[in-house]
Amino acid sequence: MYSFEDLQLADELVEALTSEGLEQPTEFQRAAIPVMRRGNNLLGAAGPGAGTLVAYGTVCLEKIDPSSGLPGALILTATAAAATELAESLGRIALSTGHSVSALGGAWAEPERSDVLFGTAQTIREAVDASRLSLQGIRSVILDNASTIEAAGGLDEVSSLLEYVSPDVQRIILSLPVTDTVQAFVATHAPKAVQVPPGVAPTLDRSKRTRGCLHFRITEEDKAVALLDLVSELIRGGARQIVLFCRSEDWAADVGDFLTLHGFPVGAPGDDAFQIWLAVEPLATRDALRSLSDQSDIRTVSVDCPPDIDTLDRRHGFGDRAIVLLFPREIPHFRDTARRAGYEVRPLPPKPSPLEGHIAKIRMDLANAASRMDLAPYYLLLEPLLERFSPQELATAAVALLSGGVSPEETARTEPAPRLQQPTDLPEWTRLFVSIGEMEGVTPGSLLGTLAGETGVDGACFGKIEIRDTYSLVEVTSPMAEKVIKAVNGVSIRGRSARVDYDRGGKGRGSGNAGKGVRGKRGGRGPTSGQK
Repeated sequence: MYSFEDLQLADELVEALTSEGLEQPTEFQRAAIPVMRRGNNLLGAAGPGAGTLVAYGTVCLEKIDPSSGLPGALILTATAAAATELAESLGRIALSTGHSVSALGGAWAEPERSDVLFGTAQTIREAVDASRLSLQGIRSVILDNASTIEAAGGLDEVSSLLEYVSPDVQRIILSLPVTDTVQAFVATHAPKAVQVPPGVAPTLDRSKRTRGCLHFRITEEDKAVALLDLVSELIRGGARQIVLFCRSEDWAADVGDFLTLHGFPVGAPGDDAFQIWLAVEPLATRDALRSLSDQSDIRTVSVDCPPDIDTLDRRHGFGDRAIVLLFPREIPHFRDTARRAGYEVRPLPPKPSPLEGHIAKIRMDLANAASRMDLAPYYLLLEPLLERFSPQELATAAVALLSGGVSPEETARTEPAPRLQQPTDLPEWTRLFVSIGEMEGVTPGSLLGTLAGETGVDGACFGKIEIRDTYSLVEVTSPMAEKVIKAVNGVSIRGRSARVDYDRGGKGRGSGNAGKGVRGKRGGRGPTSGQK
């Protein structure tokens, strides 16, 4: 099945999908749509990037009579922001069928009377309990990104909500990864669910040589805008030929117009007059690349996340470096697809800065000072200032002084340095685990701002912040730890629902004397660092 017509979707749906640049079904859509159309419960081991919204959305629109006055499909999300985003995307397709699509928790007209309703389990249940919403017409309940709902602690709320609907209602659960908790949920609430794809994908043996390395860059802006910086970098880096893969001819044309407008002329694959090719058909493009007399320094870029293994391999199995532009929500699908295809994945280094050399030297100097100097006396100097400024503000001011960014005249206008005093009650620190990391593009500064803003806890109560690949470790004064955990759990950070808990690899709750003393000895790592 190579087209949506082959899936026997209604003509108006096929036309609506084509107008959105969706001309061929993804691997997941080809497998899942027939199962859902037959009314089966389904467990989809897939996430954003695999085409999940179109898969369940088109089936819902086919099954529901428009303008019935009661929702016929209920889609549960981890956050209200996700509900709004998904409702807007499906709403554009539903314009051709006459269905109304809304989300609870946003600026929507009479969402309780829409044909397809998105929302969190909590907001849906509150509307039902307040008699604003009736679930009598529900024919399908879909959990979009169930693992994220689990991380936000929302599966219990979903279980309670399912008691309001008939046991005969179709249940569709989409999750990547499919955790043990999600599997238990499916066994309880979606009996005899068909799993798509079937079984569990084997784990790649890292001791064996992989098929290659895929680089990715995360962006939260329009991908065409992010592409400008990436193309500039590749040209400066000496790329001879740059191939940009797009999901459809219409989308490729839009990207080409945008690049040309900004001074980057583009051509079709095989046109030697252009350094940048816009491609839709991977196999034809590969033939064009093979016909080049010089096949060195070829860069392939996916402007859209490859929806399946075949697409990924056909686009990036040829060339010196392969790069994929991703929205944060697409990362789990991309990692899973690349793993199953046998590729290693690595984040692309941040875009270069004219001050990169200077910044790198400052970073090195700071790292050397943090690891080799006894910083305790300087902590005593800063302690009175921590009552007025956050650690981030003081660190930034110190870097500005070190780099010459602040003149002596400017610092002379400030109040004199306070007299050093021996602290009598140094704080005890607890380290927390946050399920957001470098993959989502967070930095210590942005994470500190989010934590302090969401909790109302003063920035001075936060200590060392370590950003790892897929998670972060944050030190907080022990009395504030529980407050941070309760306030931030489930909050959307960089497009992902965050899970916050005590760092089980560290001291965790009740670290006792381990938290006493001056932070900063042995490189300023704090009392609970160096663990995990």
